[in-house]
Amino acid sequence: MNKDDDIVRYWVGVVSENHVRAAEQAGFAQVCHGKRVPLSRMKGGDWLVYYSPKTIYPEGAPLQSFTAIARVKDGIVYQVEISPGFIPNRINVDYVQTRNVKLCLLKERLHFCKENPRLGLLFRRGHFEIDKDDFQLISDAMVVGDAIRL
Repeated sequence: MNKDDDIVRYWVGVVSENHVRAAEQAGFAQVCHGKRVPLSRMKGGDWLVYYSPKTIYPEGAPLQSFTAIARVKDGIVYQVEISPGFIPNRINVDYVQTRNVKLCLLKERLHFCKENPRLGLLFRRGHFEIDKDDFQLISDAMVVGDAIRL
């Protein structure tokens, strides 16, 4: 569970689908091109849903879909050297079996969409918190098999 007063928080990470799939296979989460600060805000027990604006970064086809859901294991941020000069930060997560769901199918019911008329600016942050109800709505649409009950 979350180490800070056992409060579970819910997050969106904005990442291209191809990067989401690579992270999913390896059991980690990475956001904002590997920056440490966004990951350090997440604690063990928190939930992360990925939103993918494109299939491939930077020149892929538009996707505009939620593409994965994961639960943060322990919230320990660590670095991995991918290439000389690129050492992104990551955290370990457990992914849930999901299917992609288009944002347009849920947009009218999501609080964070209603509260942010300039949604593109919110997504450009790369990582932001959402409320429990929004997470439940997204996960209900995405999860294959048993639903996530919060």
